[in-house]
Amino acid sequence: QLVESGGGRVQTGGSLRLFCSASGLPFKLHVIGWFRQAPGKEREFVSVVNWDGSGKYYADSVRGRFTITRNNALNTVYIQMTDLKPEDTAVYYCGARPYEVRTTPNEFHYWGQGTQVTVSS
Repeated sequence: QLVESGGGRVQTGGSLRLFCSASGLPFKLHVIGWFRQAPGKEREFVSVVNWDGSGKYYADSVRGRFTITRNNALNTVYIQMTDLKPEDTAVYYCGARPYEVRTTPNEFHYWGQGTQVTVSS
C-alpha cells in the first residue's frame, strides 16, 4: 500500500513537499516514482528513484526545481517541489515497481490514491 500526503494550494513560486509512505511490500526491492495527472490529461512522469537512492531521474519540466529523496529506514520517499508554477497543478501519485527503473506509468504495479497540488498565479 502506498499513501501520499503533503499536497495543498500555493502561489506561483512557492514550495511543497510531498510524501509517499509504503507498507506491505519489500520497500528496498522497489523503485518509487512520482507521476501527476492534470484534468483531461494523461498521467505523466515527474521523477523516479532507484532502490538505494543513488539513481534519481526527472522530467525535463521539473528538473532543477524538484528533488526526490528516499529513506529506506522509514519506507518513505518524498519530493521537494520549489518554484512551483501553475502548470504544476495536478493530482500527484506515487507508484512502485520492483527492481528496474522505468518512467512509464503502466510499468508501475502499485499506486497511492493521489494528493492534489494547486498552484495559483
